[in-house]
Amino acid sequence: MAPLIQPSLIKNKVKRQEVANKQKKARGQQKLQQRLARAKQEATDPVAKKKRLAENVPKTLDNTREHDPSMLPTSKQPNGSSTVRIEELNADLASDPFAPYFNFTDDPHLPPKVLITYLVGVFPGAEYIRRKKGKGFEVGRIAGWAAGRGYKHMLVVNEDMRKPNAITLIYLPNGPTAYFKLSSVELTKHIFGHARATPHNPELVLNNFVTSLGHAVGRMFQTLFPPLPEFQGRQVVTLHNQRDFLFFRRHRYAFRSPEKVALQEIGPRFTLKLRWVKKGLPEVRSFGATPDALEITTGIIEEFSPPTEETTEGGENADEDNGDDDMGEGGGEPQPSAKTDPAKDSEYLWRWKPELETSRRTFFL
Repeated sequence: MAPLIQPSLIKNKVKRQEVANKQKKARGQQKLQQRLARAKQEATDPVAKKKRLAENVPKTLDNTREHDPSMLPTSKQPNGSSTVRIEELNADLASDPFAPYFNFTDDPHLPPKVLITYLVGVFPGAEYIRRKKGKGFEVGRIAGWAAGRGYKHMLVVNEDMRKPNAITLIYLPNGPTAYFKLSSVELTKHIFGHARATPHNPELVLNNFVTSLGHAVGRMFQTLFPPLPEFQGRQVVTLHNQRDFLFFRRHRYAFRSPEKVALQEIGPRFTLKLRWVKKGLPEVRSFGATPDALEITTGIIEEFSPPTEETTEGGENADEDNGDDDMGEGGGEPQPSAKTDPAKDSEYLWRWKPELETSRRTFFL
């Protein structure tokens, strides 16, 4: 075989392009002959094909992600991380805020009550209430109002220029609170060939939540749906995590044959990106309040006894409770329950910062 001529050494532009195209075509033909020979060999030897596919695994950002010590053992990685043990994981799951849902403390056949301002048809048992504007209708006060009336979740959708761009998910009555950026929203009516939703409780598929934070976020979303799905509805909700983006899809499946299943999307579809997780309910701050007077003590420090609830819960809180009953449309009659006061301040359990992403292969969920 004659040695290949380097096209870069040819000064004539037309001749250089001609030689480069011929060499490129020759390389393509050589690769084609190799693929045909390999396919002919693997047709009689399936073991060789299986071995080749097992060895030739392409490298992606997902399978080359940086090691996270909080990664939990999964079916793909049975051993998991050396810092996370099964005993510690079980103890954390038994003491987290979502444990009553998985212990079937409530009736598993009833869908949880969800107070929502958008996407009502997605979650079973959801109730839409339009949020009013002004003082006394802060998210923290509304969360306390909803917790006192038996709601299990509160979902607030933020809009900018009449387009949804963020979701605040609050687990009632004691939190936590998660904030997600919302993007790529496509309603059911905009999906071509969409299916019609039925009132059956859907099945839930949570995919690729591998860290402790991702596991907590997945359990938080799992509590939005009833524990016992209604299989006759053939509806399934999928929350797929890929590179910390949560893709929400809802489908109906149909068995075409014992081996084939067809999917028809119901909608809506959207994408979430976790920004922070806070402990407890959202805080209610009074930025315009007058600060306490400065006191200077010399020598003896007197003991201070905080005022009792009877002295602090005067006319102000009573007026707030009376005003919150008429918070919006569809509020319903109040139910007797323990009162949940909004927090004055809350701490971050996790918060995204640009400096946390040290590389493109750093993921947190």
